[in-house]
Amino acid sequence: MNLNLNNKYALVCGSTAGIGKATAMSLVAEGATVTLIARNEDKLKAVLAELPQQRNHDYIVADFSNPEELKAKVSEYVSKNHGFHILVNNTGGPKGGPVFSAELDEFENAFTQHLKCNHVLAQAVVPFMKDVGYGRIINIISTSVKQPLDGLGVSNTIRGAVANWSKTLANELGSFGITVNNVLPGATGTERLTEIIKNKSAKTGNTEEEAANAMKNAVPAKRFAKPEELAYAVTFLASECASYINGINLPVDGGRTKSL
Repeated sequence: MNLNLNNKYALVCGSTAGIGKATAMSLVAEGATVTLIARNEDKLKAVLAELPQQRNHDYIVADFSNPEELKAKVSEYVSKNHGFHILVNNTGGPKGGPVFSAELDEFENAFTQHLKCNHVLAQAVVPFMKDVGYGRIINIISTSVKQPLDGLGVSNTIRGAVANWSKTLANELGSFGITVNNVLPGATGTERLTEIIKNKSAKTGNTEEEAANAMKNAVPAKRFAKPEELAYAVTFLASECASYINGINLPVDGGRTKSL
């Protein structure tokens, strides 16, 4: 199958590490021109240097704790450069802990960084997508939208809000040739997973290796995902091949989620 993303422009959030970086690399491999976006300019420059230079890949420095600044920077970029056919919303998850003991500002901060920022980015890129009759908005969320995860109370709550925002947006934009889908990572080999394993180890008294093995044993595949495996799913959804897939939650979790 030739996914053929030639002449497509993609904006990839959180693209300096983990799933975001792997997604940027995968989209580029299929022919897309990618603009990276994250808050650390040095890391953005380092990833940009890894991309093939035959296309004009670029980056935007923005902090997702400030959605108005993010909106201004992306809108300015679009007005001076080009629009985007593909938007990959991807932001690091909130810290763990029981939902009952969460402070109000934890919910507010997570809501801002995830739902509000996803929303302002969609508003910035959709006019171009409508003009060209092609758009792909892909949100990296969590399997918690199907099955809440113990010890991730704030994340469970906010991810659910993003999933429903996404489904509503899919219904509104489908007639314009724009699809909106969610990719739900299971346990994936990223810095976020390392943090979760450390927290589980501290909570249970088990070693980090024991905590990791317990998590792997909960997955039929008996291993963690590689970031590239999530990136392949995103890249497919970004392509013409996925033009009739809209408004779905796609778990990429090795079969861990118990529900269909």
